[in-house]
Amino acid sequence: MDIVIRQVEPDEYEALGEITAQAYLQDGLLDFGESDEYLGELKDVAKRAAAAEVLVAVHSGRVVGGVTFVPSGGPMADIAGPGEAEIRMLAVSREARGRGAGEALVRACVERARATDGCVRIVLSSQRTMHSAHRIYERLGFVRTPERDWNPIPHLSDITLLTYELTL
Repeated sequence: MDIVIRQVEPDEYEALGEITAQAYLQDGLLDFGESDEYLGELKDVAKRAAAAEVLVAVHSGRVVGGVTFVPSGGPMADIAGPGEAEIRMLAVSREARGRGAGEALVRACVERARATDGCVRIVLSSQRTMHSAHRIYERLGFVRTPERDWNPIPHLSDITLLTYELTL
């Protein structure tokens, strides 16, 4: 599959938002389904693009996935501290999975982190059931950091997000 990774364009925000939301919904990753408030965050690509770098995977002129790259603990960071970049909201459309788009998006984030002055590591959070993503991270050298695992909404759920890091 011939995949191009580049920054999202404004006319692609809606398509990427829908791909991201559907990936999380179809994989059962949202506690409350369509009513989950995080669903709105996943769909709001314009908000992400204003605060971080949003990359898309394009195949045959069509967006098939995307990721949010947060350099050096920017406003979109969940767990990144000083000297750390963060990967968030990695998603690939169901029909494009298994063809390298997810790995290409993660590799692009690693390249950006390496090119960021003062960045010594890249971090991310992942749900326990995201096994395909975990395989990508581990294949690219990320290691689990259980001491950083966390719950994004402790008052509402007992979801613990697993964390990974890659030292650059």
